[in-house]
Amino acid sequence: MEYLKAFLCGGALCLIGQIVIDKTKLTPARLLTAYVVSGVALTAVGLYPKLVEWCGAGATVPLTGFGYTLAKGVARAVADKNWLGVFTGGLTATAGGIAAAICFALCVALLCKPKSK
Repeated sequence: MEYLKAFLCGGALCLIGQIVIDKTKLTPARLLTAYVVSGVALTAVGLYPKLVEWCGAGATVPLTGFGYTLAKGVARAVADKNWLGVFTGGLTATAGGIAAAICFALCVALLCKPKSK
């Protein structure tokens, strides 16, 4: 049942994104940014943690989950370090994912030869 909930939640988030791309003139980059910001906003009002509790990985893996992780990291750092946590919490919480993305991008760039269009 856990897998089904994760699949349905993650699939719904992807479906919404695809519909928005198909029906509007939003570029994928703007939609990705909107997803991260919406994850932060929904975390701020307390809705996204409930979604994460119910959906698990279906809510934490998409880009809205990245926003959730940023907001959660900032909240934790503010509780520990006061206002300095506003600047350090998000990066501390997401450092592993950001480092992995940079390393994988470097590996792909070294292994693949770009072609001009």
